Amino acid sequence: MEKSLPLHLLQANSFAIIINRSHAIFHFIAILFLIHYRLSFFFRSPETSTINTLPWLLIFASELLLSLSWLLSQSYHWRPVYRTVFPERLPDDDELPSIDVFVCTADPNKEPTVEVMNTVISALAMDYPPEKLHVYLSDDAGSDATLRCMKEAWNFATYWVPFCRKYGIVTGCPEVYLSSSEVDNGEFKDSEFKAEKEKMEQKYEVMKQRVMKIVQHRDVVALNTYSRDHPSIIEVINEYPKEEMQQVKMPQLVYVSREKRPSHHHNFKAGALNVLLRVSGAMSNSPYILVLDCDMYCNDPTSARQAMCFYCDPQTSPSIAFVQFPQTFRNISEDDIYDSEIRSIFKIYWHGLDGVGGPILSGCNFYIKREALLGNFSKEEVEGHVPNSITDGESSRMMLEEAKVLASCSYENQTAWGSEVGFMYFSVVEDYFTGFTLHRKGWKSVYLCPKRPQFLGTSTTNFHESSVQWTRWRAGIVQIAISRFCPLICGPLKMSWVHFMCYSGLALEPLLHCLSLWGFALIPQLCLFNGIPLYPKVLDPNFNIFSIIFVSAISKSLYETVVASGGELRIWRNEWRIWMMRAVTCCTYGSLDAVLNKLGMKETSFFPTNKVTDDEQFKLYEKGVFDFRAATMFVAPLVTVILVNIAALVRHFVRVLAVDDDGDGYWETMVGQMFLSFYILVLNYAVLEGMVIRRDKASIPLSVTLLSAVFSVFILLVGSVILC
Repeated sequence: MEKSLPLHLLQANSFAIIINRSHAIFHFIAILFLIHYRLSFFFRSPETSTINTLPWLLIFASELLLSLSWLLSQSYHWRPVYRTVFPERLPDDDELPSIDVFVCTADPNKEPTVEVMNTVISALAMDYPPEKLHVYLSDDAGSDATLRCMKEAWNFATYWVPFCRKYGIVTGCPEVYLSSSEVDNGEFKDSEFKAEKEKMEQKYEVMKQRVMKIVQHRDVVALNTYSRDHPSIIEVINEYPKEEMQQVKMPQLVYVSREKRPSHHHNFKAGALNVLLRVSGAMSNSPYILVLDCDMYCNDPTSARQAMCFYCDPQTSPSIAFVQFPQTFRNISEDDIYDSEIRSIFKIYWHGLDGVGGPILSGCNFYIKREALLGNFSKEEVEGHVPNSITDGESSRMMLEEAKVLASCSYENQTAWGSEVGFMYFSVVEDYFTGFTLHRKGWKSVYLCPKRPQFLGTSTTNFHESSVQWTRWRAGIVQIAISRFCPLICGPLKMSWVHFMCYSGLALEPLLHCLSLWGFALIPQLCLFNGIPLYPKVLDPNFNIFSIIFVSAISKSLYETVVASGGELRIWRNEWRIWMMRAVTCCTYGSLDAVLNKLGMKETSFFPTNKVTDDEQFKLYEKGVFDFRAATMFVAPLVTVILVNIAALVRHFVRVLAVDDDGDGYWETMVGQMFLSFYILVLNYAVLEGMVIRRDKASIPLSVTLLSAVFSVFILLVGSVILC
């Protein structure tokens, strides 16, 4: 009777559906009234309208672009669902399918090796039959130090994994578990456990010191050269410590460094994942694959069993390609001024996507079916292989040699890898493009968000690294949006139209946001500076249209942040602020980068996110203080917008004092623009504070302020000439 029970349940959030759809209808009607108001202006007779048409056209275009972005985003809210799994109902261990775990690292200078090793160890400690678990580390730097550190990690894991199994340790990351004062739910509190834990702390400290010593003595100059030009290196780590101990069953651990040559494009992370796909196919060929970032450790050892609740349920469609878990981070502050948590995506959008076809592939923390990536190609290449145990025999040496060929940079020449097979190339956001390709083919996906985070990593906690990361993401998205792979061109094929809107909205979002937000940041202000009204008088009934749209948008975002996802008011404020900042910086530069790449004027580049924590910067982040020690290209646009808004308000108040005495009610016609400038200044007070009030090292440099002042004067002068 137990086996007939479902392994998972899906529940639609009826209350959220009613709220979301009701608001969508209401807001859409308000937008239609806005469009009617704007269009009616252009049909007025020249005698009744003395206002220049150009500023109205520009602000109307900004309103239309932002409205289009909003309309497409409603697909995320159309049918939010939540899932529950019952891993205790899974079949016996001998009936479970095997799993390959892919961990990717690219730059030991930006990705601390100790963190990488902790991620590998946590994967080895997963609650899954060890003979059915295989862990592969892809080292794109080809660093000998990483290989040596991996052997040290394996040595420690032969003690750590049995310790976790014996005492039911839930947190599989030794660095986090052993340094935490919190009591794990699985801990035994007897003297035997305490003694074992103390021994484990000592062994971990020894391993950590050895790893740090290896890293300190590596040749950095040689590493930078070797990382771009080296042969393929594949080694199975299976040597047990020499000291007496009972050998326990351990998962397979394999080090993989694909061949790199300057004359061959290595296709970034997607290329590394495809090499792991081929190498693992020759060695273990597990039907399911878990993909992890190098800093994203397994925080719950049962994630594999939870994912198998979808794949092993006979009542579930076999078309599920991947199970996506949220990305959660352990270094998020209460204020989270940079939205490092990416809260809206993993707490709101992905639940909505799950109800209309499945979430988008999200970089890491997903279990994916090998068949979905390989399709019929698996029968030609790697499906003939069966899972192998590595021994010292001739067959093992032959297998490793074959694996090295599969990891060579020339193997993919004249093949369908990256275009039809495996993880997709073309864009640096291989996750979005691969997920889109799978969904178009008819594959589905599910989103599982348990109460306990299954994976925990570290996010960017300073303004510069956050901006660099988001610029790269936006560039990759726009690269797809302006190509033949744009969702608007490719068409739904086997996708639902609502699901298609989700992909279209995400692809067009950077372009729509940067164009519309720059319009709202400058056009009304330039008109305010020159006394040109763009909105109805405050007592005009048409003014209610804009008021309703503004209040409607604010209210809905407050509901999603505070009510739906349990956030605080300051989180809502911070998210709105960073959204505006990224629109005029990251979205702008990302879109420009993609356009230049399309024109052949710039090559696609990929720089791994710096995961090294700067203590001083992190303290500022914890205090909720902006660190403006970022590239000028990210800070100058923010200061420029602030200065333009200040100039517009000052000029407006001067004009009010000079004109309003005549009784023509000048101020009534400019209330909308005055409010918009005031709103931008209040919401972005952190920038104003960094310019004027703060004098610490993380404030905005005077040189940047002066440069921005030059830009502001130029915008005011040129804009006034064009718009007036």
